This record gives sequence, C-alpha cells and structure tokens, in this order.
Amino acid sequence: MKEAWNLSLGSVHPGTGDIIPALFRPTAFPLCSTTLLLFSLLPHRRENQAIWQFIFHSYLVGFGFANGNSEKRTNKNGPENVKEYPYKELLFSSGTVLFSAFCGTFPHFVINHIKPQRPSVQLLFKYIIPGPLTATLAAFNLTVIRTRELEEGIEVMDSKGKVIGVSQRAGIKAVEETALSRAALFGTAILVPDLILLCLRRAFLALQNPLVFNPLRYGALVFIYGAVIPVSFSWMPQIGTIKRSVLEPEIASSTEETELFYNRGL
Repeated sequence: MKEAWNLSLGSVHPGTGDIIPALFRPTAFPLCSTTLLLFSLLPHRRENQAIWQFIFHSYLVGFGFANGNSEKRTNKNGPENVKEYPYKELLFSSGTVLFSAFCGTFPHFVINHIKPQRPSVQLLFKYIIPGPLTATLAAFNLTVIRTRELEEGIEVMDSKGKVIGVSQRAGIKAVEETALSRAALFGTAILVPDLILLCLRRAFLALQNPLVFNPLRYGALVFIYGAVIPVSFSWMPQIGTIKRSVLEPEIASSTEETELFYNRGL
C-alpha cells in the first residue's frame, strides 16, 4: 500500500487527478533533465548546440506545464468542469523555447565563432555566464508557461481540503516560489562546480590539462545537480500556505481560518 501510494503521488496531478505523462513525472525529471543539461553545455560545432538547447528548454516547458496548476475551469460557453484547451500556453511556450534556445546558445557562439583573444573574456563566456543564464532562462520559461495562473489565479483550500475560491494572489505566490526554486537548482548545479574547479585549477597543475579538467567538470556538475534536485523540490512544500489577510477580500470573507492552502506545483 505504501509503494502504491508513493507511486500515485508521482504519477497523478494533485489538482486535476489526471495521469501525468511518464516523461514529465517528478521521478523521470532527474534522468531526463541531467542528460539534456549535460548535452546542452557540452561544446558543439555549428547548429548542434542550438538543437540541444532547443530540446532542453522544450523539456523544461513540458515539465512545467504538466506539473503546474491546470485546474479545471468552468467553461462559460458550455458545461461545467470542462478543461479548455490551453492554446495561449502553447503559443507562449513555442516562443519561449525558441527564445531560450537562442539565448542559451549565445555563449557558445561567442567562444566558437567570435573567438575572443583575451583569456578573461573566454573565462567569462565559458564558465561564468552559462550558470546564471541557464537559471534565468529556466525561471523565465516556467513563468511564461504558467501565465494563466498569474492572470486567473489558482484554487485555495481550507484545512479540510474544501475549495474556498480562486485567488490570483495565491497564483502569483505559487509561480514565484516555483520559478525561484527552478533558478536556484540550475544556477547552483552549473555555477558552483565551475567556480570550485577554477579555483583549484590555479593550485593544481594537472587541472590545467583539458583532458583532466573537462571530465572532472562535467562529472562534478552531474553529481551536484543530482544532489540539488531533491533540495529544490522539497525546499518549498508542494502544498503551500498563504495567510487569509493576503488574499482577495471576497475570499478572505468566506472563511474564518487564518491560513489557507494551495497547490504550488513543480
């Protein structure tokens, strides 16, 4: 029973009860995202880098959409509890994937095509910029794909699980928290290994050899990324809390509980 319960937690969307596609379940995220992140950071020639960046950000968008707050809304032109097809999210996601792939490729384009001569510039684009850039793009992707939550809000519940209403302020809080955790995940996983190894590179002559430094760099990236994923997912609980005083007046007046709950998503 415990194994079945744990399986259902990772396979069923807590907001809709729908089955999450296997590729976008939390259990599949470490393997898929680690592989795509590693290939997106490897030095490539010509168009290969853009392709891997496109696949990587496409997966992040799909994961954010599958694990976001896509609660069923009442369709004004039809019966209740009919989920409207997310044309707006699909349009926004296509644009953000293309934009993110272009931005993610830019540091590699500078290194491979512009070829700066100054070592400090090469160091900046090769080791310093990719971490914060990937973190910013990951947070941007999640915010765009969950724009509907920012505009329409998400459901808030009392301590017994009863839905009190749909709050835009809770939606903003949920998206902000998830975007922050996603940015911290990729920023830490990419930037920290590079900074540590760059400091050690000056002290150890062997690390100045690319045949030693590069495998060690990507191995450290995979190790730290795998260690940070559980921290990122559990840093802020998936069932978040929000004070009644922060919510909209019509929702705050409909309950006497001082703290309400919402599904943050992943």
